[in-house]
Amino acid sequence: MRVLIIGAGIGGLTTAAALRRHGIDAEIHEAAPEFRDTGTGLGILSNATKVLHALDIDLTTTGRVTRKFTIHRPDGRQLRALPFEDMSRELGSPAVTLARTDVMTALRAAIGDTPLHLGSRLISYRQDDDGVTAEFADGRTARGDVLVGADGIRSVVRAQQTGPEPVREYGYVCWLAVVPFTHPNVETGAARHYWGRGQRFGLMDIGGGRAYWWGTKNVPPDIARDYTGGKEGIVTAFDGWADEVVAVIAGTPPDAIVSVPAQDRNFLDQWGTGRVTLVGDAAHAMLTSLSQGAGSSIEDGYVLAHHLATTPDPTTALRTYENTRRPRARLLVTGSRQLSRIEQIHNPLAAATRTAILRYTPMRILRSRNIEPMRFDLPTTPVEV
Repeated sequence: MRVLIIGAGIGGLTTAAALRRHGIDAEIHEAAPEFRDTGTGLGILSNATKVLHALDIDLTTTGRVTRKFTIHRPDGRQLRALPFEDMSRELGSPAVTLARTDVMTALRAAIGDTPLHLGSRLISYRQDDDGVTAEFADGRTARGDVLVGADGIRSVVRAQQTGPEPVREYGYVCWLAVVPFTHPNVETGAARHYWGRGQRFGLMDIGGGRAYWWGTKNVPPDIARDYTGGKEGIVTAFDGWADEVVAVIAGTPPDAIVSVPAQDRNFLDQWGTGRVTLVGDAAHAMLTSLSQGAGSSIEDGYVLAHHLATTPDPTTALRTYENTRRPRARLLVTGSRQLSRIEQIHNPLAAATRTAILRYTPMRILRSRNIEPMRFDLPTTPVEV
């Protein structure tokens, strides 16, 4: 078997690494002409680090194990703390926060000698009873038994299956950066969230004297799509917030800040046909609120490789993979939307109610709601369609 993977992001690379462990040949085609450091960070939660451990990938060597997760008022006063170390022990795998480029470096090392073609932009594909042919912008073609669309929220593979479809927009902008930063309030292994009205901030220790931060603010979708306020707009948005928040923004060079709109996609009831399927954002792009975009892509790649390795017929393997993954992916997409609405509340009364609920919800309930998205069992035997 030979698998064509379109996209060399987290989902595509994990798929290739997992296929390699099963002895299945893969070939990756990436539209970008070179690898770039996005300058952002990622939280890889216990469900995903469990998968990566099974692939002999250890992110704790380059990132920071999350030991404490807290939610604060804008001025820094703590509202609630989650027993994150205890939760990780129960799940049997740590949560790690690190620079996105470190994740990508680890995954590229894990694919070994798998062919990876940069500047290879898919135009279309066609399939027949024996396989799939991919056609690229430079006139090249590639042939495989299976084609996997791992090409992100604006997937060309998905578009050929579904036709034109708009992204879903949520009316807020996200700013992200990784910078050298330490502060007395940011402990080793700390992940701190700050909830305001219509805006939030996250500040995480990622080791090596660095921090990953992100901020959000409610704005019209057109402004979120094309934010032009510069660093000055971010400084203004978080003026008067906790000292560490103000300090990390002040210490971030303007060109180190990435701005992205809050977007996802409508959930598909069918991810593929014949010898074609989707993984990651191409299948189920989600908002960042549950920190499961990268994690769910990692799960997808591992489960897909498992079914291709254990099911003789490729088309049956793909449909079985999709049927296995859809319920969990749907829960993560809808859960991220629901939490996002709560997090971005602007109305003063609703925000006060949110704070009261957060402060007084019993810990067993709060813990249960937060640990459930991180539960994932590695597949061991084929699951019938």
